[in-house]
Amino acid sequence: MKTGISIYPGVDNTSEENLRLLDSAAHLGISRLFISCNTNLKNFDDSKEIFSKVVQRARQLNFEIILDMTDSLLSLFSMRTLSLSAFQFLGIHTLRMPYDYNAKEIASLSHNTQGIRIGLHASSVSGRFLGELLDAKADFDNIDAFHSAYAHEGTGLSESTLVRKTAMLHKAGIHVSAFIPSQERRRSPLRRGMPTLEMHRDISLSLAARHMAAVGLDSVFIGDSLPSKDELTTITSIKPNLIVLRAQLLQEDSIQNELLHQTYTARLDEARDAVRAVESKQYIQEQSLVIEPTEPHVRPYGSVTIDNKNYGEYMGELQILKRPLPADPRVNIAAHIPEEEQFLINYIIPGKKFSFLIQ
Repeated sequence: MKTGISIYPGVDNTSEENLRLLDSAAHLGISRLFISCNTNLKNFDDSKEIFSKVVQRARQLNFEIILDMTDSLLSLFSMRTLSLSAFQFLGIHTLRMPYDYNAKEIASLSHNTQGIRIGLHASSVSGRFLGELLDAKADFDNIDAFHSAYAHEGTGLSESTLVRKTAMLHKAGIHVSAFIPSQERRRSPLRRGMPTLEMHRDISLSLAARHMAAVGLDSVFIGDSLPSKDELTTITSIKPNLIVLRAQLLQEDSIQNELLHQTYTARLDEARDAVRAVESKQYIQEQSLVIEPTEPHVRPYGSVTIDNKNYGEYMGELQILKRPLPADPRVNIAAHIPEEEQFLINYIIPGKKFSFLIQ
């Protein structure tokens, strides 16, 4: 999964902070930059200078530059109409177009000879609009989609909307990006984060990023423009097509802990009560390990369990419980998924890879 940062020229950050952010992100392997001038800029000359410095440094660091196309941006460069050649000269790779561009206009732009990709507002695209793009013979290979970041509390998308819109766009072969908030310094003037999903507004960047990976987003940007170094490092560790859940150890057992540090695949024959790992029993057999029983307890939803030697041939089977189950002397409770992370269990569908962040 590609990762990115966001910069809003003329808002919050000094020029030096913007350049340091670009340097730090590039050093960590972050490759995408989203720039938006969709604000009431007080000093166009200063903002134009800041914008130019950001783009120049980003080009030097080989960032893929995505620009949010707005009336403010046209005014910033004294453009009466959109000029793709001008943005090509600046080094822009993708333009996210305004809401009011119709399908014929987007289709025409998608065939541009300047090599600029065309971005859609992902959450506003309908099935009808995609059909109109198809009728207009749009080049879908040159179209991306970007969910928005929502500064106003209560205006972010629901999880169901994000999942539905992203699946629809993926079916059309369009790559989809979204935003997660920083919990460090947040963008003015509201300073309530810049998430795509409302549920992400006040959760850790790690959980928000892992959620986006679970949904299947192709790219994730940090929406706020001055994240911490830890947040930058965290976002680079997110892996595509892997559900990662934080797990709290309930006992110190070297063999069980070893099992919890592996990556697993959910069995294709989905059980009613639990996610069952394909590889855990084989791992135990190959390592000639024995799982000793521990004191049995009632197994709540979100428990990570490992079958012990009393379960015979099932010894070593690792499960994540999808419903509470009674105590069983043949089953050890090795760890527990915290309540705020348990929604990620729903994304571990048959055949999906999963692993744990152990605490």
